[in-house]
Amino acid sequence: MIKVDISNVWGQLALPDLLAMEKEVAAAHTTLTDGTGAGNDFLGWLNLPVREATEEITRIQKAAKKIRSDSDVFVVIGIGGSYLGPRAAIELLQGPNHNIGKGKGNPQIFFAGNGLSTRHWNELTRLLEGKDFSIAIISKSGTTTEPAIATRALRWMLERKYGTDGAKSRIYAITDPCKGALRQMATEEGWETFIIPPNVGGRFSVLTPVGLLPMAVAGIDIMEVMNGAMDAKEAYDLRSFENPVWQYAAVRNLLYRNGKALEIFESFEPGFKMFGGWWQQLFGESEGKDGKGIFPATAELTADLHSLGQMIQQGERNLFETMVRFDAPQTKYTIGSDWKNLDGLNYLEGRTLDFVDEKAFLGTVAAHVDGGVPVITMDVGELNDRKVGELFYFLELSCGVSAYILGVNPFNQPGVELYKRNMFRLLGKPGYEK
Repeated sequence: MIKVDISNVWGQLALPDLLAMEKEVAAAHTTLTDGTGAGNDFLGWLNLPVREATEEITRIQKAAKKIRSDSDVFVVIGIGGSYLGPRAAIELLQGPNHNIGKGKGNPQIFFAGNGLSTRHWNELTRLLEGKDFSIAIISKSGTTTEPAIATRALRWMLERKYGTDGAKSRIYAITDPCKGALRQMATEEGWETFIIPPNVGGRFSVLTPVGLLPMAVAGIDIMEVMNGAMDAKEAYDLRSFENPVWQYAAVRNLLYRNGKALEIFESFEPGFKMFGGWWQQLFGESEGKDGKGIFPATAELTADLHSLGQMIQQGERNLFETMVRFDAPQTKYTIGSDWKNLDGLNYLEGRTLDFVDEKAFLGTVAAHVDGGVPVITMDVGELNDRKVGELFYFLELSCGVSAYILGVNPFNQPGVELYKRNMFRLLGKPGYEK
């Protein structure tokens, strides 16, 4: 079970304040799991975890095996929840430099359709030169501008390289089971398809084929991920403050009520950066509405202590931090000696890098708490495929409970469409002239 340490918030909050929220948190948890709240038609993610491979998971594993055998590169096309979840898992487990040295048997994995940068597109086309590649198109509708542009271009590249029939076997569509432009396209073209359940929103879709196919292609054991999620589903149904989900959801709402309107979600692992991006969308889209919401920000420590550290330490006191910790890896790095000692590091001779990391973490917590910043700590334990599944589900459940405590619908995002309408009008899209 993930351990949540809230001992470093008591300078800002008092224990009676937390205990007084028991009925409120219990009601939010019940509203979520009983499906009686706003957005209850998007609760399918609650029951995604399984212990045994379903027919679709077996098909995902088979498709991943084929892609790994015939492709140097696998391109995942999607935006928002359609790419953040799988990219978060892959980079956390395999590192931000995971693509270096890969090829057939263990393909490089790139992400497209999550922006409109010509420079990014030009870089991707250079990376694909001379490479065998396959693509996954992830979209419920198939008409979202950014992934639709990437889909059109990459499909044409595949057809020029392999011919129309050859390209078909290298295109995978992850979409709505019945409707939408991508579903129609996949049916007409004969692409292999996987389903995004209609009752699962994009930011909660990482445990559907949206996340599972890219993870499987990366060599992650997706059944271990699903078993970790099932561990979480069973463990975090506890209805008391012994449940770390309750602790996290309640404390962040109490801090918000006490003027802490910004949360920095951070880790001392560089590979955690995209996981922070996934969390940022999960909580930002779920809670930021009706004039409410904690602004979600992310940081990589210790690197960002040399850029954001001053602001965190002595800036406006409107923020709190959530630090995510993992057990040290089995392979250690030991600091050696230098007879000149010009860098002054000989006092660390024989110490391991994870020992220094731990002291940096403890020193950072102490400094920030002394500076008036409440700090929540999440101790995940060993970093592996199963724990990543548990962490995904833990945070999704925490988000649902927290949003209901806040009094908003966790599962809609009405504001997201506003920029699109303006963009479509400026582009001259039919139907958006006014």
